[in-house]
Formats: sequence, C-alpha cells, structure tokens
Amino acid sequence: MAETDEMQLTALTVDDATLPVIDLSGLFTGDTDDKARIAKELGAAARTSGFFYITGHGVPQKLIDAAFAASKEFHEKPRSFKMQTWSGFTTNHRGYVPFEENGSNFPKVINFNEAWDMSYEAPADHPDYLAGWRMTGPNVWPEIDGWRETISGYYDAVFNLGLRMLDALALELGVSPEDLTRHITCPTSQLRLLRYVENDMPQTKDVTGISEHSDFECFTILLQGAPGLQVMNADDMWIEAPPIPGTFIVNIGDIFETWSGGQFKSTQHRVINTGKERYSMPLFFGLDYHAVIEPLEKFRTPETAAKYPPMKAGDHLMRMSVNAFRYMAEARENGVFTPDYEVPDENPFKRDAKEPAK
Repeated sequence: MAETDEMQLTALTVDDATLPVIDLSGLFTGDTDDKARIAKELGAAARTSGFFYITGHGVPQKLIDAAFAASKEFHEKPRSFKMQTWSGFTTNHRGYVPFEENGSNFPKVINFNEAWDMSYEAPADHPDYLAGWRMTGPNVWPEIDGWRETISGYYDAVFNLGLRMLDALALELGVSPEDLTRHITCPTSQLRLLRYVENDMPQTKDVTGISEHSDFECFTILLQGAPGLQVMNADDMWIEAPPIPGTFIVNIGDIFETWSGGQFKSTQHRVINTGKERYSMPLFFGLDYHAVIEPLEKFRTPETAAKYPPMKAGDHLMRMSVNAFRYMAEARENGVFTPDYEVPDENPFKRDAKEPAK
C-alpha cells in the first residue's frame, strides 16, 4: 500500500526489539582490559544498529537535572524574550530556533520543536568566524542568572565524555587516537536544548517532532526526557528508543561511517509527534570545520574511496543545515551567503526503512 500523509509512523515496540546498553564505567578505571572490553562492545553496537544506551558515563545526575531545569526555564519564557537571541541574528547559528524555522518546507512539513543552540566557544577574533564560516564563533546567551554557567558546565562534561568515547572507538578500529583527535581544536560540536511543542496535529510523515535523518558529526550523545524517539535497527526496521533512567543514548554519525569505510553505521532516526511536550538535549560531537574526512588509511580501498569521497566536516554540516533551517535557506536564496559546495536534496547517508509486518 502506498504511504500517504495520513498514515501514522509505525515502529516495533520495546517488547519486540531493544538496543544495547553499555556500561562505560570501565573507561574511568585506568585498566587496559576494561577499556578493551568496552571498546569491543561499542564497536559491536556501532557496526550493527549504530544506536545504543550508555550507563556509568560519569556525568553527575545533579548536573543533568540542573541542565534540564535550565532548558525548561528558558523555553517557558515569553517568545519575545527568546527571540532576543534568535539564531537568525547571528552568522554562525547560535541562539534560539523557533519551530517554524525547522526545515525549508514549512508549513507543508512541520517539525514541532523549538531549540536553543550553542557550540564550542570560539572567540570573536577567530579566523573562521571573521571569514564568515557559519559554524564557528562565539555563543550568545539569554539574560538569566546562572544560566550560562549551568549550560556551559553541562556542555563541558558531555564533551569530555565524548573524548573518552572517541578514544575507545579508535582502539576498537585499531587506529591511533591522535589520527582522530588531531581534528579537534575548535570543533563544531553543538548542544541543542530542544522542547517539543504540545499540539493537536496528527502524527504523519509531514507532521513530526523531527523528520527522519542521520546525524552529520562523529556521534551524538542524547539526553531525553520522554518517549518519541524511533531509530532504525540493524535490520533497517524502525524501533522505539524510550528514555532509560540514568542513561544517555548514543548514535553513530556520518563522520564515523566515513572514517570506518562503512563498517560503523550512521543510523536514521526520527522523533514522532506525540502531541505532548517533550524535552531533550543532544550534543553532536563534531570536528574542526576544515577537517577533511575520508576513510582512514586502514579502511581505504578503491570501493570505499569512491563511496566516501573527501569532504570537509564543516561543509557537510552546512550542506545539511541549509535545508534544515528556513532562515539559512532564505539567506542562501537571497544571496546573503553563497556556499561553495553543492547542497543535496537529502543526506547521502540516508537508508530506506522496512516497515514492520502488519
């Protein structure tokens, strides 16, 4: 049967399919056997579903609770307050993103979320910021007492967790960690404080929380406060990925799929429109804008080189972001900025899902 806009988004439930849960506490013991064991578990998950939960991550629950409270405090402010830090006022995508900015096809396609976006703090005299590269530069901050300190502290803690995971994944791939970390001096790693907006719209392909996509960076470390996330499993079937207390959920992104020559899987995922308010906080662990990404030498063959041609990490992020944010698409159309890279209609890492049996 052909899919229509009126069809609901179906997925296997957690009773039918589950994702791995990996305890990372051994990464903090200094024991090489612990690290090797966890690296193997991470690699197994990265090579199959590309999605997994992590426990023992070392981020204090007190800090997690404070960050969630800070996000809620911001999003409950009047729209006039939030628009003071509208991302469209910046040249490097920082600040508030109202839900009607999500996607260049609004209102035909609606992603019912609003966000506040920040990234790795670069000074205003950073050469990339001065040159107009749109994913590097200083953050903007709402005028809420203590808010910057809370969110910056959370960002730093989860970013450092990402460095630990990067080190373990390098071990699993059998490459030097420096082959990966040398690309991280002023990365495009972005934290989004997302609020999914309560609404009474139907749940369809064109009315979602976030439309299906893969993530563009190395991996994503996600904190979610309510159900709604659906991911593709190893069999390319949609399955539910609800929150588990005390965990983050992690997914592999396009960069690691490229580095590994396709051994790691950058996984499609989406957030369905439940109609209910939902908070989440993904940190997209990325690289420096000008880092050139291609299969690592160990995985470079004529086939992988053809499938994953060299790309700048920042250009790939921008290629996808131009169509993800309406103000960026309009700026390009109006000649406010003219990217020197081709903007595809969809992510080239996209995989088609198989629908579950009726």
